[in-house]
Amino acid sequence: MERAQRLAARAVQAVVADGRSLSFALSAKRVESSPDRALIHELAYGTLRFLGQLRAIVRLVADRPLDESVEALLWVSLYQLLYTRAPPHAVVNGAVHATARSGKSSARGLTNAVLRSFLRRRDAVLADALRDPEARFSYPRWWIERVQDEYNKHCEAILDAGNQRPPLALRVNRRAMARDAYLGILSAHGIEAHPIGRGGVIVSRPRPVAELPGYCDGAFSVQDAGAQLAAPLLGVENGMRVLDACAAPGGKTTHLAELATGELVAIDVDGDRLARVTENLERLKLSARLIAADAADTSSWWDGRSFDRILIDAPCTASGVVRRHPDIKWLRRESDIAAFAAQQDRLLDALWGCLADGGKMLYATCSIFRRENGDRIEAFTARHTDAQREPLVLPGEIDAEGGQVLPVGPDAEHNHDGFFYALLDKR
Repeated sequence: MERAQRLAARAVQAVVADGRSLSFALSAKRVESSPDRALIHELAYGTLRFLGQLRAIVRLVADRPLDESVEALLWVSLYQLLYTRAPPHAVVNGAVHATARSGKSSARGLTNAVLRSFLRRRDAVLADALRDPEARFSYPRWWIERVQDEYNKHCEAILDAGNQRPPLALRVNRRAMARDAYLGILSAHGIEAHPIGRGGVIVSRPRPVAELPGYCDGAFSVQDAGAQLAAPLLGVENGMRVLDACAAPGGKTTHLAELATGELVAIDVDGDRLARVTENLERLKLSARLIAADAADTSSWWDGRSFDRILIDAPCTASGVVRRHPDIKWLRRESDIAAFAAQQDRLLDALWGCLADGGKMLYATCSIFRRENGDRIEAFTARHTDAQREPLVLPGEIDAEGGQVLPVGPDAEHNHDGFFYALLDKR
């Protein structure tokens, strides 16, 4: 308990104080080699998911300014007391020992006092804390206000959906087997699962994917149900020349390769992340030509031959996938939106020239913010008179307005994250 609390608190502190991504913080050797690795991940992810609430509680209960490491440890411990079944006495004792092991022996009494005070006054403290919107929703205030402004009556549902635990969603490799066949394999292994979308599967009880049957043989990929919409929307056919810009880590690249045979080119500016595309292609027994380059700098990679289809999975705030990446809420700044919008415009303008007449381009983000989505397409079609936006045909169980797919809770028929799609035809 103590070691897991301490290492989880270090990871959370690295996100909040140092601006590190949670995946980077958890890649530290002391975490990877720990026998408590699963618990450390659970505590770090859970703490960041509800950080707004946990931070407000500490401010109400503590009677003095706190050292950053001690405060992070209190956040982790409060997450355990509120959202796990860990015995309260074990949580408090572990936190006291973790404080000492972190080199803050003089703060052991403070840690003990804050946690025990919360346990004694739990209902009253929670009631006071939840009067603050940042505590109620566990997002920065600017984020809450933007969602409220853009979605009004749907605001609470969208924010709450982002705080849910994500499901384990798979996409069955249609070149390896049919979805029903894979569901049968899962059932034979005693693994409960159900179909979703055109070729997806939701595993009822998430587990390490390498433990699922068929992983090493390329039977499936891990991909959110909302992201599985992208490749089919592009309408690829055999023999087409297709570009996947901003391709890493390769979920959409491999999906495109599964749907049709042709010339598939995948580009990403990050060579290290592009290596993951290679790994996924090899595991799934698929192929594509990979290029490490800035997709918007077409002079550095394009051979002048037009593409029939282009997918732009544009860099964005990732505000639609916070249930999988809760650190995003605390790493993003409102000013980031304008910076991403400039990148998105640059990609759209540059790659439009690579598209053949009569070709189609799919613009996609994992954002829910209008400035990265609908606003970008409106501005683009105003600049390019040969661009016509086509209506999207989405599965009937998906509620999408203007191409905006909003994150939904676990009870929804099509449990997915938040994405935006716009299909453009070059007239």
